[in-house]
Amino acid sequence: MNEKNFIENLNKLKIDLSEDQIKKFKIYAEFLLEYNKNVNLTAIRNIEEVYLKHFYDSLLVLKYRKFNSEKILDIGSGAGFPGVPIKIVCPNVSLTLIDSNGKKTKFLNLLKEKLNIDCDIVNDRAENYAKNFREQFDVVVSRAVSSLPILSELSLPFVKQNGEFIAYKGNIDESLENGRFAIEELGGRVNSIEKYVLPEEDAHRTLIFIEKKCQTDLKYPRPFDKINKKPLKKN
Repeated sequence: MNEKNFIENLNKLKIDLSEDQIKKFKIYAEFLLEYNKNVNLTAIRNIEEVYLKHFYDSLLVLKYRKFNSEKILDIGSGAGFPGVPIKIVCPNVSLTLIDSNGKKTKFLNLLKEKLNIDCDIVNDRAENYAKNFREQFDVVVSRAVSSLPILSELSLPFVKQNGEFIAYKGNIDESLENGRFAIEELGGRVNSIEKYVLPEEDAHRTLIFIEKKCQTDLKYPRPFDKINKKPLKKN
């Protein structure tokens, strides 16, 4: 997907980019690929895949959910996905990016300056950050690779009651039952599941929209080694 196709496909989602936003995405893509030559941020090595698999994929959430001035947390943000593309298109959101990898948060701080965007960048593990920022965010998003039960335990404690956790996943049919159990244990409820295929290739994706119905028990999130060894699931 080149820049022109990116803009055209967003138009189909009723997302019209300004010249400044188009310029920001171009700067982002070029800086990511240049920085990636020395620091491994992504397996993607060409600009067409950046526009498709990082930018467009991050923004497909806007087909189903519009953002205005929400306080958003992006967990395991890596090179800024999906949080930074959302911030470029929805500049009024209050964005926090968290990643435990210092090399990635260093990149994010440099990117923030290059794009001239206002966001908070945190170099910490989510379970540590949760100690002081429980239920502080309207929306939590994540494209992290962890299973749905693990991702839910790291994410839902941050969501305000009646707020939302949006998980970006691949094909999740096989893990959805355990995911639902964990989500309900953590005070959430699956509201909708949206499946789609990225244009130009047969890449299946899923967006899971989870509403925070009640406060998460203070025992969650557990230390990561315990989350990883024993994810929340039915016995």
